[in-house]
Amino acid sequence: MIAIYPGSFDPITLGHLDIIQRGSRLFDLVIVAVLRNPSKVPLFSVQERLEQIRRTTKHLPNVEADGFDGLTVNYAQQRQAQVLLRGLRAISDFEVELQMAHTNKTLSTQIETVFLATSNEYSFLSSSVVKEIARFGGSVDHLVPPHIALDIYKCYNHNYPTANPTTMEITPPHQNMATVAPQEILQEQET
Repeated sequence: MIAIYPGSFDPITLGHLDIIQRGSRLFDLVIVAVLRNPSKVPLFSVQERLEQIRRTTKHLPNVEADGFDGLTVNYAQQRQAQVLLRGLRAISDFEVELQMAHTNKTLSTQIETVFLATSNEYSFLSSSVVKEIARFGGSVDHLVPPHIALDIYKCYNHNYPTANPTTMEITPPHQNMATVAPQEILQEQET
């Protein structure tokens, strides 16, 4: 069974990765589908987000990333998916997601929406929260994969936080991140 996990993923967070990993255990293939939304000004281009997702999920052989335009159900039909995978953080998410699931059902009765409750440690987390923290110079190392944190810091053109420096190594959720000095991170990037 093929599942589409649609979203903007600007940037992908550890909460997204949690849903992707759990979804990859439930479905034969999970397609992380990045919506090209012309009404939003993203931090990262669609191509950058696709590369970030691919790097973040490279340890999951049944996960791929793709970009799409238009209606999610049309894209799901095009990819022969049977399921739309969605994460729920709070009751407010449920209200919006339920409405969207009902709307999608009117567009295609062949596609089901499956909701996964976000793990407790990520229940507050969103891409918007990550960007807001980073914009004001805070550390996002505990909210996104390490390489994404580096990309975010570059976008906001500020120094790497010293409280919790990152590594270039991908660390799946529920594991502690190893730390190195920011100078070592920069040296690794240059090589």
